[in-house]
Amino acid sequence: MADIKCKNVLFDLDGTLADTAPDLAYALNLLLQEQGQLPLPLDVIKPSVSLGGIAMIKLAFDIDVDCPEFESLRNRFLEIYSTNIAKHTSLFDGMDKVLSMLESRQVPWGIVTNKPSWLTQPLMQELKLSERALCIVSGDTVEHSKPHPAPLLHACDLLACNAAQTLYVGDARRDVEAGNSAAMTTIIASYGYIDKNDDIESWGANGKVNTPLEILDWVS
Repeated sequence: MADIKCKNVLFDLDGTLADTAPDLAYALNLLLQEQGQLPLPLDVIKPSVSLGGIAMIKLAFDIDVDCPEFESLRNRFLEIYSTNIAKHTSLFDGMDKVLSMLESRQVPWGIVTNKPSWLTQPLMQELKLSERALCIVSGDTVEHSKPHPAPLLHACDLLACNAAQTLYVGDARRDVEAGNSAAMTTIIASYGYIDKNDDIESWGANGKVNTPLEILDWVS
């Protein structure tokens, strides 16, 4: 049981709130096949998902952003993904119960993701969360994205809540860095897309959860 009890909850999206890896992996593997390369196993792709499209293209093609074809490959990847955005994506097991419990307790909750809004909004609609989340902050909502604290502080403004009383749940180091910089309580979703070599104890979070339901222990 957590000692800290928060009054508001913000979630990262990919790898924390929703299991988006199957659709992102499908898009990446379709792009690889288009380029005459072999697909990658889902378990190989998963750890890069929470790091975004740039990391996924780097992984798949072993190239850096200064490579001439990098941007065209990334754009094609996002194009494929946008047309297959919710074929297999769903909330993690237990997450819908978490959201329902937060709502029943009248605990405000929202989403802060680095995913661009043109992908975030359709996905939220498909998952039927657009009307439930009290705020949805995407990677292009404000000038900076995580690990900068600005998106989280903007979410607090939208919720009219105090950052010091807010819990941020994420599955990447930059989630923890952003939350800590915003003076929030941060916990790591260890069930998310974390590389087996990542030392999550060094990230500086207030704690971790092994299942979504454990998030409720951190909420007043």
